[in-house]
Amino acid sequence: MNNPNIKIQQTELLSDNWYLLNKVTFDFLRKDGVWITQKREVYDRGNGAGILLYNRQQKTIILTRQFRLPSYLNGNKTGMMVEVCAGLLDQDHPEQCIIRETEEETGYRIKSVQKILETFMSPGAVTEILHLFVGEYDTSMKVHDGGGLEHEQEEIEVIEMPFEEAYAMIATGEIKDAKTIILLQYAKINKLV
Repeated sequence: MNNPNIKIQQTELLSDNWYLLNKVTFDFLRKDGVWITQKREVYDRGNGAGILLYNRQQKTIILTRQFRLPSYLNGNKTGMMVEVCAGLLDQDHPEQCIIRETEEETGYRIKSVQKILETFMSPGAVTEILHLFVGEYDTSMKVHDGGGLEHEQEEIEVIEMPFEEAYAMIATGEIKDAKTIILLQYAKINKLV
């Protein structure tokens, strides 16, 4: 935080029930030279990682389906979302995180991943940086059924499907998750499958 046009005046903790919700008061120097004071609520849930698992020979990918309360509260009738495997970083590196999350959620123990980008998914309110990866899988890497961790109250359905079928789900609205759309488009542009 070294922008001379921003001066943080106060940070007030509003909630630390699940993650951190702060109200931040700051001064901002506009282009016309006038300082203005603004207040914003900022949600800090840490950083995360997501991965598109693909099988070049079979032309398939692995996705997940799980209930997402915020989507349900905003018009998703079932609350179920089809997404790439993803998770929050603990104290580990993004690559370690996504390899761990892949095994927990999908049951595949992958050996290597390729990072393609970092993105802020909702920079107006959420601090999270999401590290996005792609990685190849095959049946020999399957070590269990996946589904997530019970102590994290996860209930994740693992879906293996043809890449082209998944890609078409963007246009039909069956896939609305931004990280999944980005990774599917990356795979299409770069002809991964």
